Amino acid sequence: MTIKDLQKLLFEYEDKKYGDFGAKLIPGFPREKFIGIRAPEYKNILKRIKGDEVIPVFLSTLPHTYHEENCLHVALINKIKDFDECVAALEKFIPYIDNWAVNDGVNPVCFKKHRDELIGLVQKWISSEATYTRRCGMKILMANYLDEDFKPEYLDLPADLRSDEYYVNMMTAWLFAEALVKQWDTSVKYIEGHKLDDWTHNKTIQKACESFRVPNERKEYLRSLRVITTIRSL
Repeated sequence: MTIKDLQKLLFEYEDKKYGDFGAKLIPGFPREKFIGIRAPEYKNILKRIKGDEVIPVFLSTLPHTYHEENCLHVALINKIKDFDECVAALEKFIPYIDNWAVNDGVNPVCFKKHRDELIGLVQKWISSEATYTRRCGMKILMANYLDEDFKPEYLDLPADLRSDEYYVNMMTAWLFAEALVKQWDTSVKYIEGHKLDDWTHNKTIQKACESFRVPNERKEYLRSLRVITTIRSL
């Protein structure tokens, strides 16, 4: 199979109405960049190309033409079992992540067994000035370090971020809202101490209050910690 053959295979799963829908969810991207492939179909695509020699060629051929090629790229990275190989593939791909939908699919299975080696890389990615490198780092932090491997200091770097990028700040809010679910005693101190910028602070509270996993009494307390912002006239 060649790259062209792979593209033809992707178009076998084309759903034009879903492509229209997907394009609306990612502002600024031209409609022609979307094939329109529903998420469950990637399992079928992965089965059809399993073991094919096109995979390493595809992973090394960047940038891709279509949004769905990027989604497939992430799905292939997520399945890489060797940690070093997975990291190398992800670091090569990260500069080409250009929207939240591709970014938030990153969740390699092998990372769960290599958290000690991974955390330094996660912190490096979060420290990047590139929007989706930073968002990717926080997404991986959220997926792997809020449970048994949690350390309070892991929240310091995201809390210190100051960005004008909506998709960075939204990811920070999502991370802290999830931390309020899983690590309340530590994470609530960041809200009480107003460690986040005003917008992210309030968005974190909003997202936590929308979660059914946060008890009502904690929601009421979080609402009392909202920051009232004012727009000053010039």
